[in-house]
Amino acid sequence: MFEEVATTEQGDLVINVGPQHPSTHGVLHLIITLRGETIMKIEPHLGYIHRSIEKMCEGLTYRQFVYVTSKMDYLSSHINNHGCVLCVEKGLQLEVTPRAQVIRVLMDELTRIASHCLWWGALGMDVGALTPFFHAFREREMINVIMEETCGTRLTMNYMVPGGVMADLHSNFQKRVKQFIKDFKPKLIEYDDLLTNNSIFIERMKGVGILSKDDAVSYGCTGPTARGSGVSCDIRKWYPYEIYDKLNFEEVLETEGDSYSRYMVRVREFRQSLSILEQLIDNIPEGDFQTKTKAVLKLPKGEFYSKVETARGEFGVYIVAEGATNPYRIKFRSPGFSNLSALDHIARGQKIADMIAIMGSLDFVIPDIDR
Repeated sequence: MFEEVATTEQGDLVINVGPQHPSTHGVLHLIITLRGETIMKIEPHLGYIHRSIEKMCEGLTYRQFVYVTSKMDYLSSHINNHGCVLCVEKGLQLEVTPRAQVIRVLMDELTRIASHCLWWGALGMDVGALTPFFHAFREREMINVIMEETCGTRLTMNYMVPGGVMADLHSNFQKRVKQFIKDFKPKLIEYDDLLTNNSIFIERMKGVGILSKDDAVSYGCTGPTARGSGVSCDIRKWYPYEIYDKLNFEEVLETEGDSYSRYMVRVREFRQSLSILEQLIDNIPEGDFQTKTKAVLKLPKGEFYSKVETARGEFGVYIVAEGATNPYRIKFRSPGFSNLSALDHIARGQKIADMIAIMGSLDFVIPDIDR
């Protein structure tokens, strides 16, 4: 996993990390220049799992292309699909029923919690604490059961459709979500005991991998990576979609810009997502879960854009339509690529061991970057 490649004229050591490495959480190749144990430069190499997803989407219909995005940031698959159907609905000028809107938001926030659970457990394991991983997957399993009952699958759900959702909620949905909220709240205290307030963990994360507010903006960072540097960028607040403008929740911001701040943003977001679930679970409107649409969808000629807040930041969908049954051009703005671009800047001057903590705090899902 760590392989010596060469030495420079200054005597610096150049090593490979990856492309297969347990702390890259995917197929990512980093060429790292070291002076002793100090990082002088990081050069990411991508392309190992590039699948030309945008070009694939141009050969699919407006119903079919939605689900290809499940395979990008697979931990935010619901939210990726949500961004796609919002763009199609914008082109069709299609109104979604109140019930479908609430169901979508409930699924988005469950997805966000499940994603943060996996991130939290994996980050703990990256820096040497194995126990958090088992705790996190215990809670995530409760969400997976909810998803499986309603959507039929546990990871890439393919549940969103233009006009609403594919099927109505399972009869157990409300009961299971209420039970999850009840069970998860005390678990957050456990999370704080295990990691947040752990002196060894704090030592590994505080003051490590600092990204200033101006630099976060310059690199185009979004999501918890940017909000850990004090950048207000939550799409749910700035450009509300569905019913987010009617909900009471906070945009979580930290100002230090280090790995611990990025960690704290996600940990605090657990509670905000729980608050959204509590506000909605007993207030799901009656009615249809899907607006009736034509069997074959054609967007009028034009350009359409939508964006949503995934667990990792801003996911944008840009469609150029020519009046056909498939898009002429599609472009996705995924959060991981921009966040990765800041890695070299963040890591310079840090120790090689700190790189693992930094990458964990950035929460990369490689297929989201290398699409």
